[in-house]
Amino acid sequence: MGMLNAMAAGGFLVVNPRSGDDDPTPEVLAAEAERRRVSVHVLAKGEDAADVARSADAGTLGVAGGDGSLAAVAAVAIERSLPFVCIPFGTRNHFARDLGLDVDDPLSALDSFEGTERLVDVGRAGETLFLNNVSLGLYARLVHERERHRFRSHVVASGRALWLTLRKRHPVALRIDGRATAARVVLVANNEYRLDLFSLGARESLDRGSLYLYEADGLLPGRWRERPAERFSLDADASAVDAAVDGDPIRLDLPLELTIEPRALRVLLPRKPG
Repeated sequence: MGMLNAMAAGGFLVVNPRSGDDDPTPEVLAAEAERRRVSVHVLAKGEDAADVARSADAGTLGVAGGDGSLAAVAAVAIERSLPFVCIPFGTRNHFARDLGLDVDDPLSALDSFEGTERLVDVGRAGETLFLNNVSLGLYARLVHERERHRFRSHVVASGRALWLTLRKRHPVALRIDGRATAARVVLVANNEYRLDLFSLGARESLDRGSLYLYEADGLLPGRWRERPAERFSLDADASAVDAAVDGDPIRLDLPLELTIEPRALRVLLPRKPG
C-alpha cells in the first residue's frame, strides 16, 4: 500500500465513551490527546458522532470507538477531504487490527495524529459507508436480537439473542445479482478476509479495490462460497432487510447496490521506527 508523508495539524478527536472496556478510561484517553494538542469531544448521550465531526473546525478528524463509530466519522472525513485517525476503543476493533494498530494500546494510536498517510478502500451499501463488511442472514439476526435486549446484562442479552436467532434458521430470502441464494449467512466484505467458521480473520490488504461476497449454508459453516467484484446488487420480495454494517444493526432498503470506493480514505498511522 502506498504511504505518503503527512503532518496532522489541527487534530480533532471524537471519543465514544460507551465503547471499550474502560482501559484506559475515556477521561484518560481524552487527557492524553489534549496533552498532544489534539482537540477532544466526548460524546454525550444522544449525540451523533458524524454530526460532531461534520461541525468540527479541524485539519484531521479522529475517532476513538468501535467499528460503527469509526465508519460514521470516516464518512465525514471523506466528505470533507480530510485525513482520518483511528483509535481502537471498541470491543472487536477489526479495522484497527487490519491497519496494523495495536488494539490493546489505544494511547499509542494517538501517535497517528503526527503520522504518515495511507490510502485505503471503503465500501458503500447504498449511501451507508462500511469499513469492514455488511452481514445478512443468521449473524445479522443475532445482532438485531442482541440490540433489542441491550438493556439486559451483556451475557444475558447475547445468550437470549443467540437462542432466538437459532430458532429461525431459514435461509436469507435474497437475490444477489439477480440470482436467488439459499445461504443462511451472507457477508459482503471490503477486500478479502480469511474466514474460519464464523470467525473473521485478518485482511492482508485494504486497497485492492474489490468487494468479496461470502455465502454459507450451514449453521456453523465449514465451507464458504466466495467471489470478488466491484459491485453487487441485492434484491428480494421484501422492501427492506435486516443487516449488520460493521457490526451495528441497520435496516437496509431494497433493491440495494453495494460498491467499493478504491483508496478513498486517507488514514494516518504512527510512523514506523527508523
